[in-house]
Amino acid sequence: MRNSPLEAGFRWLRQTEEDMRRTRHLAHQGAYRLACFLAQQVTEKALKALLYSRGEEIVLGHSVQRLCQRAAVHDPQFEARGQLRSIVDGYYMPARYPNAPPTTSQPRSTPERQQKTRSISQQTLLHSSRQG
Repeated sequence: MRNSPLEAGFRWLRQTEEDMRRTRHLAHQGAYRLACFLAQQVTEKALKALLYSRGEEIVLGHSVQRLCQRAAVHDPQFEARGQLRSIVDGYYMPARYPNAPPTTSQPRSTPERQQKTRSISQQTLLHSSRQG
């Protein structure tokens, strides 16, 4: 038996909240590269939680910008904020793979960038949890 859309969304949201706690811990330990990567994951999962809770059955992809475009169908605010939130997309590949090709959107993992990235993730998580 399949979970209801709301149950699927809550399942994603619970994991997202746990990942956010781990992001904070990594940042406090000075592991900025990993904290930025995990912040990207939190943002992605928060958006997927929203999309699943709204009845979407298949939500593929890792691009926060594209997921924001999909979420805008349910809440137009996501389109306006999508560009801002897409900054975290720059942490997806380079934080995981040392040989990832450099991109123009690849920001350095500094404490300041990590704080901004974590803030974006937290805002997305809060906004998604209110929508579900």
